[in-house]
Amino acid sequence: MTTFEAPADPRDPYGYLMVHFIEDATGYAEKIFLDISRGDDPEKWDPLNGGMPILASQRGTTGVRDPFLTRNPETGRYYIVATDLRVFGGDGGSGDCTEWCHWTRNGSTDLVVWESDDLVNWGEPRTFDTALNGDGVKVADLGMAWAPEALWVDDYYPDGRGALVMYWSSNVYRDAEHTGECYSRVLWGATTDFSQATYSYGGEFVDTGADAIDTTMIRHEGTTYRVTKDNGLGKGIYMESTDAARWWEPGTVWTTLQTRIGAEWSGGDPGGVEGPAVFRSHSEDRWYLYVDVIPSIGYRPMVTTDLDSGWSPLTDPSFSMAPHTKHGGIVSLTRAEYDRVRAADAVSLVTADLGAVEIEAGSSAGDLAAALPQQAEVSLAYGRGTASLPVTWDTASADLPMPGTYPVTGTVQTLGANLNSWTGAGGSTAWNAPDRVLSRSTALTVTAQVTVSPRASASSASTIFPTPGTAFRR
Repeated sequence: MTTFEAPADPRDPYGYLMVHFIEDATGYAEKIFLDISRGDDPEKWDPLNGGMPILASQRGTTGVRDPFLTRNPETGRYYIVATDLRVFGGDGGSGDCTEWCHWTRNGSTDLVVWESDDLVNWGEPRTFDTALNGDGVKVADLGMAWAPEALWVDDYYPDGRGALVMYWSSNVYRDAEHTGECYSRVLWGATTDFSQATYSYGGEFVDTGADAIDTTMIRHEGTTYRVTKDNGLGKGIYMESTDAARWWEPGTVWTTLQTRIGAEWSGGDPGGVEGPAVFRSHSEDRWYLYVDVIPSIGYRPMVTTDLDSGWSPLTDPSFSMAPHTKHGGIVSLTRAEYDRVRAADAVSLVTADLGAVEIEAGSSAGDLAAALPQQAEVSLAYGRGTASLPVTWDTASADLPMPGTYPVTGTVQTLGANLNSWTGAGGSTAWNAPDRVLSRSTALTVTAQVTVSPRASASSASTIFPTPGTAFRR
């Protein structure tokens, strides 16, 4: 039995899920990690999958940073979208423009995307290019696209359909050669699914005449609050608000509410924090803003009960988060979502051998899949008991036309069963290794024995399977 909290309406808001990466030069942690709140407490967090990555990208630079998690409420589909950037061991440029100079000027304009229907099983990564329109035509000369986020707008399109209004940071250049001085601005676009086909480029969203990055946003009672990191005017992380319904459009008037947010966590240096992430508590009118203390300390909490009055540091010693957790995003869960994610966070199998099945020669792969055990018992992380989870079987080793006994393996559908690692040709992990292949480095694997028995003859079939109303004889 599982040891989850007392039952509640599965539709009730309950718990929070955080996506992030980890700044770790030696361990190469530029992958996707997930943490979950301890119950409905937004101040205590448990790393999922044993603190190991949930997802990795073999595309582009093979690094992913600044991830964000969101959902299209019209389809119910979840998306993780992240910066395509490998800082540790990747292409750092050359000459007099290396590392951040090189990346922001010449880095990838792609964003990396994963999709899920249940927050547990995520597909393979794909990319779309922020500098192209839906037809693949270039619409802007941009530097690297980084730190993407999005807010859902119910009536974005004139016909009333909704869209995700996305915003991210990038340099904007006059030409394809990226000549002349430039600075980072926050840009915007719209999409319904973070694909090239539905994406449209909007233009500038935050342009202060100096470097501006890392916007995060929240809405409350008709007011939109925008929190951005200023890297050129001394404001540090600052917050603005607007009552405009179409807040992303040019000409929107924003009012500054607070500057130098979170500087207390970096010794009074407003430039020492970045990557803010904002969300609201379920239980009260209380909001949280996590700020990333750079380069490697990670998130530290700010809190408020009045957004218009600004943020203060949360200094509660009971606040709990794994070290180096940084620059991601937090979403509210329902009770059903919370329980589903917790149940998929397994540390071991109760038993790896799921026994033996027998099937007649000539049976189909579907027949074999139906005969094999559909569930496996797992022990859950953090002492939360056990759960039964689905198994996906690989039956390629069973020669169904040929009688015999064949071992088969299955993957249990845990968070660790996602594609969270990759290697290239010759086992290389270099960022530009050819033939990169994704793998499941933390998956739980079960086994079974399949016996393919000789096909019964037509004459004996009536003896083994008698017609209705006759006595059964051997």
